[in-house]
Amino acid sequence: MQRKFNVVIERDSEGWLVASVPALHGCHTQARSFDELDTRIKEAISLCLEDEGDIPAPEFVGVQQVAVEV
Repeated sequence: MQRKFNVVIERDSEGWLVASVPALHGCHTQARSFDELDTRIKEAISLCLEDEGDIPAPEFVGVQQVAVEV
């Protein structure tokens, strides 16, 4: 069975691509290239599903950037 998850990808201050899966607590990885990141996040998702078991897939609503004064 194939499942789909939303993945958030950001670039950190050192140039690493960082991917996280909001639906799976603690499911994240990093890589230098998108190809490598794709492989790594699929592995991370598989490992997280082994730990968490069957969870319902959430519905994607959107992404929003919020500005705050610091």
